[in-house]
Amino acid sequence: MCENCGTVKTGIYLHIPFCRARCSYCDFNTYVGLDAIFEPYVRALQGEIRTAAPVSSDRPPAHTIFIGGGTPSLLKPDWIGDLIHTCRERFELPPQFECTMECNPGTVTLDYLTQLRAQGVNRLSFGAQSADPAELQLLGREHTFDQVGYAVAWARQAGFDNVNFDLIFGLPRQQLSTWQHTLDTALQLKPDHISLYALTIENGTPMHDWVRRGEVPYPDPDAAADMYDYAEQTMQPFGYDHYEISNWCLPGHECEHNLVYWHNEPYYGLGAGAHSSAILAGRGGRRWWKVRRPADYVSKATHGESLEMNHEDLDERTSRGETIVLGLRLLNEGVNQARFAERYGTPLAALYKRELDEGQQLGLINIDAERVILTPKGHFLSNRVMEMFV
Repeated sequence: MCENCGTVKTGIYLHIPFCRARCSYCDFNTYVGLDAIFEPYVRALQGEIRTAAPVSSDRPPAHTIFIGGGTPSLLKPDWIGDLIHTCRERFELPPQFECTMECNPGTVTLDYLTQLRAQGVNRLSFGAQSADPAELQLLGREHTFDQVGYAVAWARQAGFDNVNFDLIFGLPRQQLSTWQHTLDTALQLKPDHISLYALTIENGTPMHDWVRRGEVPYPDPDAAADMYDYAEQTMQPFGYDHYEISNWCLPGHECEHNLVYWHNEPYYGLGAGAHSSAILAGRGGRRWWKVRRPADYVSKATHGESLEMNHEDLDERTSRGETIVLGLRLLNEGVNQARFAERYGTPLAALYKRELDEGQQLGLINIDAERVILTPKGHFLSNRVMEMFV
């Protein structure tokens, strides 16, 4: 919900499930070796966009587009433009809306990014991950950090003034010094937004198998905490606002699409395996997700079959808890008291007095008439706080 106008905002997420190689830590719905169905997939995705917003006199409102993956930058710029154009045909989007696309730094050129900008993409997210060659190899990344530098320079030449880096910390055997080098090197490139993610070992990934077999050690959580602390101490002097637990930005460069998620607002997830979310009138919600395999997705879309694989209905209690947990991730804004009471018909304190009192006593949250936010101590123990409300 817009902080000042009270308007619910809606995002559109388009999933591109293709990669050149599978990263060792990745458990996203991605596939390699499917180049032959790139274009059929794009056409199927256009069809799903049209189905999600059938032709009518009143187009459903949306506020952002995020093209993620996978590696969307494997697709031709014209295909990306076709997807954006179809969204603009079927949804009521603002004249100047945020349109983000994820890119692998090793897959782009100046010409590619220039064409991408002309198609309407105005925000880029580069999966930089690390400046250390050995760490990039461990992660299964195929680019070098030099390519990140070239990609940023080309993005600026192409007219992009909103560029994000994704970086990963807390790797097995990672030293604080190498993390410091990665972050310091990234800051020299002056991205407008930086997302920092602690590595999680997910079942079914090569990294999980290596850890299970003892080939690499499990990441050290204390070392990861030191790395996070270094980021908190380092980013502010460079002018970055720590506006969300894992995200920093220069003034005015918050990720508007991700704010939809953190405000627990509705979004359309379109594409193979993508998840959607709706708010129901009874203050609960509904989530549903699509078939995962791209070939199945294309086949079902071509034959006019349902793409929905499953769904879950959320009761009001679950919705409330998720609104609090997601809102607490926003370190400046927190959970807005008035917005919460308007959405659920009851003040936050009337529903969660015990949890709020405990969080205050432990020094993990601050509460005033406008909001509930994490304290600096709470930044490091955010999982502990969030467990109180779910």
